[in-house]
Amino acid sequence: MTESDFWLFLEISKKGKQLPIVSGYQDCCDPAVQKAGEYLGGHSVLFEGHDKLPVSMISDMGRLILQSNVSLRAKEAILIILAHHPSREALNALKEYNKRPDKKLKYTAHFALQECEWWNE
Repeated sequence: MTESDFWLFLEISKKGKQLPIVSGYQDCCDPAVQKAGEYLGGHSVLFEGHDKLPVSMISDMGRLILQSNVSLRAKEAILIILAHHPSREALNALKEYNKRPDKKLKYTAHFALQECEWWNE
């Protein structure tokens, strides 16, 4: 899977199947609170059936976030999708990414791993 493949997949997957999202924002000077708000807003990439994606696709996304030439925007979207997939593959991909996250996605990676752990309890 390439980044272009991922965006095409996401565009097709969201057509008419986007989930209703309620999001809020806390105006706070604490960077951690701001990052948490950004993470919650990132849930807009989710679509109906995101939790039932084939494990092979989850593994492809897991490999994609480890590539240095992939945009932060794509990685952020992938992190959100992986966070909501109840599979060992999603959990392992997030654990691997959290070993060396992109600096600007450090909080997103942390929140995604935590959320995926909840889905996989």
